[in-house]
Amino acid sequence: MTSRSRITSRQNPRVKDAALLRTSRARQRQGQFLIDGVREISRAIASGVRCVEAFVCDELCVTPECRNVVQALESTVAEIFSVPPSVYEKLAFGEREVGVVVVAETPKRRLQDLELPPTPLVAVLDGIEKPGNLGAILRSADAAGVDAIVAADVRTDLYNPNTIRASLGTVFGKNVCEATAGDTIAWVNERGLAIVAARPDASQLYTEADMRGPAVIVLGSEAAGLGSVWSGENVTAVRIPMHGLADSLNVSTTAAVLFYEALRQRQS
Repeated sequence: MTSRSRITSRQNPRVKDAALLRTSRARQRQGQFLIDGVREISRAIASGVRCVEAFVCDELCVTPECRNVVQALESTVAEIFSVPPSVYEKLAFGEREVGVVVVAETPKRRLQDLELPPTPLVAVLDGIEKPGNLGAILRSADAAGVDAIVAADVRTDLYNPNTIRASLGTVFGKNVCEATAGDTIAWVNERGLAIVAARPDASQLYTEADMRGPAVIVLGSEAAGLGSVWSGENVTAVRIPMHGLADSLNVSTTAAVLFYEALRQRQS
């Protein structure tokens, strides 16, 4: 085991700076964010996210999975500290007690960095405001084989702890980036992608849209829906039929339905 420095005080400056990363303002100011959860940390490392610091509580890091991720961290540039449970509690998100928390550098991925196959399927998430929904959509996109995900003008940040947890670490994929809605629509049009926009008031059913070619599926926030930038003759608006009292599904559920419909069409 690599020798580590030990921190025993909750008031240690490194601990206090790391704990501040629970807030969006601190994440933006420091250009860093926190990761806890063995699976999430493993996926961050595998995706090339730069880990800066790691806080390990040996009393809690008892599973083989936790020990393996600490070993993986030892092969990165991260500075590793041993901490007691009292310090770990200040850093861990919610009630997680897996034994390791990481401070990572926020990835700076742009639209131009996305690498697309010849017939791509792209998801654009416009103005999504809830981190749990954002993370759940990322997880569904990963499962359904969506080639790239663009968070356009989202009202939360990709590296909110709830987003990371809900995504199961898929937020760290190299095919995920943030952009403005204006830049995103220009990027989509430059690549000639067919635009399929989810709208509750659309006349066309989602199963009637052709998503077999290069396409982008656009989803908006539950509160405001999609902006006017995602309308026009080149946009196919689709809806999912609703047979009960509710007039729409949760946006993450809508995303999963549309992603798997696209997958079904492409495999048929």
